[in-house]
Amino acid sequence: MIPLDDATRDKLAIREIVESWAIWRDSGDFERLRTCFHDDGRMTATWFSGPADEFVARARASFAKGSMSSHVLGATSIDVAGARAVAQTRMTITSRDAIDGALYDFTCQGRFYDLFEKRNGRWAIADRRLTYEKDRADPVFAGETHAFDKKVLEGFPIGYRFLAYAQSKRGLDVYRDLPGLRGPEVEALYARGKAWLAGD
Repeated sequence: MIPLDDATRDKLAIREIVESWAIWRDSGDFERLRTCFHDDGRMTATWFSGPADEFVARARASFAKGSMSSHVLGATSIDVAGARAVAQTRMTITSRDAIDGALYDFTCQGRFYDLFEKRNGRWAIADRRLTYEKDRADPVFAGETHAFDKKVLEGFPIGYRFLAYAQSKRGLDVYRDLPGLRGPEVEALYARGKAWLAGD
């Protein structure tokens, strides 16, 4: 067996955390989900921005009420600089919601954009952001559809407008300025990642 160098070990450890986050979040294993973040870790998503502790607590409460979502992962790119790293991972969020009696599957594609740090020999997420690049809504039962309010849809960014529509119907306050594939929001995110790797 060829021995692994330190850089490869670091990337494998980071990738394991990214993958574990998705499994533990979707299956309701919230005790282990919390270990993916450092104690002062933060999380930002369409419906939340704040400390990881609060994110996990709210995700737990939503799961207990029957809410279900899935995070399907794809390729990962990891840049490591000493004890810091930036990991970008392709992901697809899926959820099922009833909109005025019509049942839909909502699918949103984007990336996890994670700032990692190694503290006391342990890698964990310091800050997780997402990019939202394309989404859609598909009726579960053909013919049972809902007339989406176009004005409401157009009030959300194009990358996650259907997902945001469903979440707002559930009573969630959804952010309207999150990064997509292009634009100043995602450029600011990239700049933040570069500064993180530089030690700022």
